Amino acid sequence: MGPDGCRAYLVLTDSKRRIISVAWCVALLIPLAQESLRDDTHWSPYYKVETTSNPGMPGFMEIRANKVPHQLMAPAEWKIEQGERIYEMPYSRLPVDDLDNVLIIGAGSGSDVAIALANGAKSIDAVDIDPVIMELGAAHNIDRPYDDPRVTRHVDDGRAFLQNTDKKYDLVLFALPDSLTLVSGASQIRLESFLFTDEALQSVRRVLTDDGAFAMYNYYREDWLIDRLAGTAAKAFGHAPCVDTFADRQAVISIARHEGSQSCGEAWSRSASAEEVGTVTDDAPFLYFRGGGFPPLYAITLLGILVVTVLTVRVLGGPLREMRPYADLFFMGAAFLLLETKNIATFALLFGTTWFVNALVFAGVLIVVLAAVETERRFRTPPLKVVFAAIAVALAAAWVIKPEWLLTLSFWPRLVAGTVLAFLPIYLANIAFAKRFRESSNSQSAFALNLIGTIVGGCLEYLALFSGYNNLLVATLLLYGLAFWLVPRGAARTA
Repeated sequence: MGPDGCRAYLVLTDSKRRIISVAWCVALLIPLAQESLRDDTHWSPYYKVETTSNPGMPGFMEIRANKVPHQLMAPAEWKIEQGERIYEMPYSRLPVDDLDNVLIIGAGSGSDVAIALANGAKSIDAVDIDPVIMELGAAHNIDRPYDDPRVTRHVDDGRAFLQNTDKKYDLVLFALPDSLTLVSGASQIRLESFLFTDEALQSVRRVLTDDGAFAMYNYYREDWLIDRLAGTAAKAFGHAPCVDTFADRQAVISIARHEGSQSCGEAWSRSASAEEVGTVTDDAPFLYFRGGGFPPLYAITLLGILVVTVLTVRVLGGPLREMRPYADLFFMGAAFLLLETKNIATFALLFGTTWFVNALVFAGVLIVVLAAVETERRFRTPPLKVVFAAIAVALAAAWVIKPEWLLTLSFWPRLVAGTVLAFLPIYLANIAFAKRFRESSNSQSAFALNLIGTIVGGCLEYLALFSGYNNLLVATLLLYGLAFWLVPRGAARTA
């Protein structure tokens, strides 16, 4: 909670409790201020960013994100000659004699941009999702790449930029795009998840000139992951890429639009590992999930969450047997969380995984919930069976109309269509919940069972690892069907 959050909290707090609330806000703001006033600490929309410089090594700066080493800002000459060879490989494997336009996604603090300039790039679009890390590069990178008039900075999601640009590039680079974080606690999508799907690489191919080329490099940690990404490039371009591997699982995957333009040291061939893991899609963009079973650590953690939730609700909410008449509200809660998860994934694909898009989704959900409650309070709404039928129709429409179809639309039509498909089921679901909750004779038990359902729904989102996000709508429909079946007949008639 920042100063603005504390100010809003105090305004909304009951006047009799305001002194206590002020004390809580002060207690929260003091440690936050201590961190924020340090010269080596910065706050981005995604991370706590910390920097470390060595006066004896000018031009070098370590950048940590949430305490994890994230980037090393260093002179481009050092990175090429003394540092990691991944930076130079695209320029030796691909046709880069005439780089009129270059796109760098994951430009970060600017080292990749400086290297591209050194290799003769005439115009560079440098894209990064994190504005703070980009500003650090602009202020401290010894090569001053962001001061060069040939460079244009874009603070944007990489996939969204690819989808929206009409420009053609001679070279596209994915320069170590590794976010280290999820989009939100209600989704298993990382900030860079939609960069590595089949559809994303097809978008890369679309923005290349006829003689253009593409490369991505990173510390990939696992051999099967390198095979997965090489297979994705081969699938999008129709031929095998160049794959160069180095120590510490560093790898560069380079591919030209035309196979004859590549200069591979040793051509990549599809291994048994590549066949086993396959590629990932926009519907299931889980690059780091190899498949083959549910991760045991996840299973144990989710089971622990469920046990703690049930015990807590039992202690605070009363005997579970008193909650049995509200079993339908349990399934409504589970279905609603699945629906919210699907919508987060859809909007991340349609408009990018930026913090602003994510905030809009949550704000939209809250506004729609409020609108549904006010609709139910102020107007006469149809019977529950009609509302549930409308929910089924809305979910079926959202399942049939795939998000990738909407990607072909311009921004405003895509926004309208995406908003209707995402929020209409939420609106109808909350009307059903409001009608049913109003008829409950024991609001504590009703809410308690609904709360357990929301936790279960949060756990069920992991079904997307196997089914994809779109099929979560099928699970949501089944859960709402169970809810309707369990609504007490008397409540169904009067609501």
